[in-house]
Amino acid sequence: MSGNEPRWTQTWLGGLRSAGVDLGYPGERLGLPQDGSGSIARWGRRIGALVIDWMICTWAIAQLLLGLNPAEAPWAPVLIFALQYLILVAFIGQTFGHRLMGIRVAAMDGGDPRLLPVVVRTVLLCLAVPALIFDRDHRGVHDRVSNTMVVRM
Repeated sequence: MSGNEPRWTQTWLGGLRSAGVDLGYPGERLGLPQDGSGSIARWGRRIGALVIDWMICTWAIAQLLLGLNPAEAPWAPVLIFALQYLILVAFIGQTFGHRLMGIRVAAMDGGDPRLLPVVVRTVLLCLAVPALIFDRDHRGVHDRVSNTMVVRM
């Protein structure tokens, strides 16, 4: 083994990037810029938007507006989240959390997503697991199945 070759544990534990393989930046394969408007949204912004939306659905709408206790009706916040996500992304391309974090959901051609892909994306997002499986372009299973991406505004 020469000094230039990575150890086998580097490719297994740390992935290809740690072994010195250049995969490019997230979104490069999609023809998107590396930074700025139109680039792939990073995890911090996406998680921040999800937390904001979840707090709005759980606290503001379920508890304050509807008077539901999420401990007694655990389905209520998920149903409210799905409904607000479906309506807002289908009609304006972003939720309140997305807007505050400066991101939006876009179709692969860069335009607004259509209704059916938003429905599929919403269902998969509510299942949570598809959102946790993602590729090197930061697109989860819900993004890939619905042919969408989350980009910076």
